[in-house]
Amino acid sequence: MADMGSFREAVTAWAAGGVGDPARALAARLPVRAAVLLEGPSDVAAVDALAASRHRDLAAEGVCVLSMGGATSVGRFVRLLGPTGLGLRLTGLCDERERPYYARALGGAGAAGQRFFVCAADLEDELIRALGPERVTELVREEGDRRALQTFLRQPAQQGRTAQQQLRRFLGTKKGRKIHYGRVLVEALDPGRVPAPLDSLLACL
Repeated sequence: MADMGSFREAVTAWAAGGVGDPARALAARLPVRAAVLLEGPSDVAAVDALAASRHRDLAAEGVCVLSMGGATSVGRFVRLLGPTGLGLRLTGLCDERERPYYARALGGAGAAGQRFFVCAADLEDELIRALGPERVTELVREEGDRRALQTFLRQPAQQGRTAQQQLRRFLGTKKGRKIHYGRVLVEALDPGRVPAPLDSLLACL
């Protein structure tokens, strides 16, 4: 049975140079009404976790949350999924430094009126600031990464950095860690402390 995961896979294959017919067929069959374009799987984990905390099933609502494999791919995904492609409503998150990629992609595909939400540095930075470094450190310990964090903090490159900077870098030092903590940090948020870009993204869907 077709599901949103199948559509996501079909779109990813299409963006990588494959044919678009499977994605078109699935978009009509499900049906899909919107796509959330995110840089990587850690952002997907965070969005999915926030939706779950608010008792929302985005797939059932016709919303596809997908990782583009990097911000520079946004132009390709906008062309395939936006007004010149499947005609889906588009939204997503980007970092401040990547805003120009998104502006060019949306404008070039006639989708300039569709909204993307901007994180100051990246989503991990937003989440660490929302929770505070002390709470994030507690969560790292609770998740069994206390020793790994201690070893990381002893590295010369980390001396003189703020706790915020150290934790943000730590989350990216091991494959899969950012994905895991994308979920963990969101689940630990108080409802009123959700970072504005993430909160606004979910609210607009």
